Amino acid sequence: MNKTSEIKITVALDEKNMPVKINWSATDAGFDGNREAKTLMLSLWDPQDKLTLAIDLWTKDMMVADMYLHFQQIFQKMAETFQSSTNNMEAAEMIRKFAREFSKKLEEDKTV
Repeated sequence: MNKTSEIKITVALDEKNMPVKINWSATDAGFDGNREAKTLMLSLWDPQDKLTLAIDLWTKDMMVADMYLHFQQIFQKMAETFQSSTNNMEAAEMIRKFAREFSKKLEEDKTV
């Protein structure tokens, strides 16, 4: 192994164990110290059990409109990652189409 990079996530919780602050840092992030985040979605693939493990957190002050935007961007990023990792352009476009429809639906509902 040539290089190791460390990603650190710190979550401050209130008395009900609800996230109030999320900070992260990474040795290869290009900045020193911590950065604040309002939400975190981490997926890990367990090859032994062929199972996706996930951690989904958001702080109390994460705005709903920002969560909508966050999900729109996640869907776009999923399409990019899926395409680059599988070279399956057709399936990636299906994800992109869903992302566009999702965005359009939010705009129609005037919820953003």
